[in-house]
Amino acid sequence: MMTVILLTISNIFMTIAWYGHLKFKNSPLWIVILVSWLIAFVEYCFQVPANRWGHEHFNAAQLKTIQEIITLIVFCAFSVVYLKEDLKWNYLVGFFFIVVAAFFIFKKW
Repeated sequence: MMTVILLTISNIFMTIAWYGHLKFKNSPLWIVILVSWLIAFVEYCFQVPANRWGHEHFNAAQLKTIQEIITLIVFCAFSVVYLKEDLKWNYLVGFFFIVVAAFFIFKKW
């Protein structure tokens, strides 16, 4: 559970670092890059321990899958709330198939 919490916090920071600047298109690119790198540093402070401790319970493919699912959830919320973009039905269908892929990764065969 701690892995999921840390990865969620990590993804919130990374989503802000990657997409938060889209509302500041008049800011110089070098400033946007610098601020994004500073935010990404905070992201790494959560992501690295999440993967280090999570690897005691999950393999690398499972950790990556957990991270991708969390990323999609965080990104959907961010794009709707912060960027004010619509969440279209075809996006949700695509995301659903990624969740289906997670089933195959975590299923004991």
